[in-house]
Amino acid sequence: MSNRLAQVTSPYLLQHADNPVDWWPWSPEAFEEARSRNVPVLLSVGYASCHWCHVMAHESFEDEATAAYMNEHFVNVKVDREERPDVDAVYMEAVQAATGQGGWPMTVFLTADAEPFYFGTYFPPEPRHGMPSFHQVLEGVVAAWTDRPDEVAEVAGRIVRDLADRSLAHGGEGLPDESELAQALLGLSREYDEKHGGFGGAPKFPPSMTIEFLLRHHARTGAEGALQMAADTCEAMARGGMYDQLAGGFARYSVDRQWVVPHFEKMLYDNALLCRVYAHLWRATGSGLARRVALETADFMVRELRTAEGGFASALDADSEDGDGKHVEGAYYVWTPEQLREVLGEEDAAFAAGHFGVTEEGTFEEGASVLQLPRTDVAVDADRAADVRARLLAAREERVRPGRDDKVVAAWNGLAIAALAETGAYFDRPDLIERATEAADLLVRVHMGDVARLARTSKDGRTGDNAGVLEDYGDVAAGFLALAAVSGEGVWLEFAGFLLDIVLQHFTGEGRQLYDTADDAEQLIRRPQDPTDSATPAGWTAAAGALLSYAAYTGSEAHRTAAEGALGVVKALGPRVPRFIGWGLAVAEALLDGPREVAVAGPVGGELHRTALLGPAPGAVVAAGPTGGSEFPLLMDRPMVDGAPTAYVCRHFVCDAPTTDAGELARKLGG
Repeated sequence: MSNRLAQVTSPYLLQHADNPVDWWPWSPEAFEEARSRNVPVLLSVGYASCHWCHVMAHESFEDEATAAYMNEHFVNVKVDREERPDVDAVYMEAVQAATGQGGWPMTVFLTADAEPFYFGTYFPPEPRHGMPSFHQVLEGVVAAWTDRPDEVAEVAGRIVRDLADRSLAHGGEGLPDESELAQALLGLSREYDEKHGGFGGAPKFPPSMTIEFLLRHHARTGAEGALQMAADTCEAMARGGMYDQLAGGFARYSVDRQWVVPHFEKMLYDNALLCRVYAHLWRATGSGLARRVALETADFMVRELRTAEGGFASALDADSEDGDGKHVEGAYYVWTPEQLREVLGEEDAAFAAGHFGVTEEGTFEEGASVLQLPRTDVAVDADRAADVRARLLAAREERVRPGRDDKVVAAWNGLAIAALAETGAYFDRPDLIERATEAADLLVRVHMGDVARLARTSKDGRTGDNAGVLEDYGDVAAGFLALAAVSGEGVWLEFAGFLLDIVLQHFTGEGRQLYDTADDAEQLIRRPQDPTDSATPAGWTAAAGALLSYAAYTGSEAHRTAAEGALGVVKALGPRVPRFIGWGLAVAEALLDGPREVAVAGPVGGELHRTALLGPAPGAVVAAGPTGGSEFPLLMDRPMVDGAPTAYVCRHFVCDAPTTDAGELARKLGG
């Protein structure tokens, strides 16, 4: 049967359109149906490249008997967490509060008032590892609903009240200062893995936002320890199995603390954030490895994730078909010694095995190895390594490729725009700046439409039904501001201003705290607000960073005040949980540094403009172009000196003397 999901834009929901389960999308009609039938709602949340979501779908949702039971006793609602992060956040908070852990697939049972009363994540088709089977869970929920309705109502009411009590004030009085940022650095150094890089144990996620903080802290204070943690972590990730050693691009995370075996799905947001991190690491150190990884990751995004409309798709699947036609995690990426010999012959296969860490017993499953780039004291024949890499890549192209989630998410495209614009500017790759501009055009044309309100997603140039959330406004505005700095086109500053005015108007509460959903968005059981980073910058801190940059560009007091109000939460959380508010700490570094305002009266892309972009001063904003042009307020009344391109640097309402000398400008910006 084809259920109600056949008409949606979400690739994840479309994966379930032919299930025997009678799925509904999240909608008022689904809850009305539950009320009229007096049955609970079974809410299933996942995303298109989620491995265990596929497993549960195959085991349970494609099973006729299980589907028949679900259809008889529940209204079944399927949600793509990437399209509806607000729905995901509200119920994930409830799952974590009740069980101490969360993840996807997420399975939540709700009343017709959308109040949750029972939760879980993945449930197997038969009992195992101490978990009940999915069918046992379904029967238990039906029994409770039928035999103990008062108890169900009481539990649901208590959970909703508990969630309401967790709402957040703006997190602390005043602004983060030197002491909080120093305490955050100390906290990070305690959790740092000296041996393998990164923070904490397994699984290890790429700490992109934390590394941005470390690089900015080093730029502002000269703290060598901060730079060392950043550089060593970046090298360990780039040498490990999480990085695709043949074609560039990063997988979602490492299942072990040594960065050997990844969870193979590749997300746009990770690659955008890491591309920018490696570009900034190169800016700080000149590292050849950082330059290579930044460019390879940018090229991966353009080659593998760019859509026909010029945006960037969300993700590549972890699973793909192996040689026997089975869907297997990592099948596209792993190699056995025998497969190396087939492609390369004996001698080159032996060289490749040593170069990429491929062993007879394997580092992954069934004797296969994930390619790495182990450290070695032996000089490597670079030409031979490049030849072997090219031949393996050509052979891999013959394999069945992982599936792609083609939806375009506004926030993640904002991150990609910033990364591609800066990487293109640093490494003289105007094509990357063009790709960033095309993605920005798509966001304006399709996602903003006529009303400057952002749609969360689009697919094939058609917007989804879901309103943008705070992270969409914050990340897209930040992407536009980065593009303005690089391109010298002030229209991107203007578009960022439209979006940030909506943040001030619709996402800001009393006491200057921020909410993840607009005040006129669909009302859920609570209005979500979360200032902590997960895989991407929190909407809260992304918006704070964009507001701060926009204020530096325009002198707007309202935007500066809003940014400062939002950063109270960093004062409260930075010293306590620095790993989970890395972007907030990075924005706080910009605040402490000014941020500096750099106006370059002179040609876009000229030596002074490039020097300004390469300055490491945290959060510095750069405007380049002709004097007195209306594009950038920073360029008003900033003439060239003696007809030569001239740079002006200001911070905290104080301006340095103008300079026409690139070396002098670099010194002013801490380069």
